[in-house]
Amino acid sequence: MNNELTFRLATKDDLPEIVAMLADDTLGMGREKAGEHISDKYVRAFEKIQADPNQELTIVEMNGEKVATFQMSFIQYLTYEGGLRTQIEAVRTHSKYRGQGIGTRVFEYAINRAKEKGCHLVQLTSDKKRPDAIRFYESLGFVASHEGMKLKLK
Repeated sequence: MNNELTFRLATKDDLPEIVAMLADDTLGMGREKAGEHISDKYVRAFEKIQADPNQELTIVEMNGEKVATFQMSFIQYLTYEGGLRTQIEAVRTHSKYRGQGIGTRVFEYAINRAKEKGCHLVQLTSDKKRPDAIRFYESLGFVASHEGMKLKLK
């Protein structure tokens, strides 16, 4: 079999697989609701993402199967002389394909995509409860250069 990855923008038909990947880990299973019926909340969120030119929700396929997903948000700001950065979120590889180098290839693609768009910086956050993910990001060259803070509203 050919293990070439293809990257494309997600469609509404991809939502069940995307939500299943988001739910397929210790943290995700407690906050996502995967199943045959996809909540209207996911559909509305997808429609907003799809309508925003600064958002790219990507699905990754290999041999006709959906193996990974991630979202890139392109953020325009004034610092760095009006610089553009990208935030990478919701990176997931289907559990049956983990450990095969797909994550590295996903980030190679995402970093190249950020360069194509003219970004000077790629940033991401990772829950401190995901030490394996943090080590993976560090192996790709990401540095914990800032202290992040969050305020939960719900």
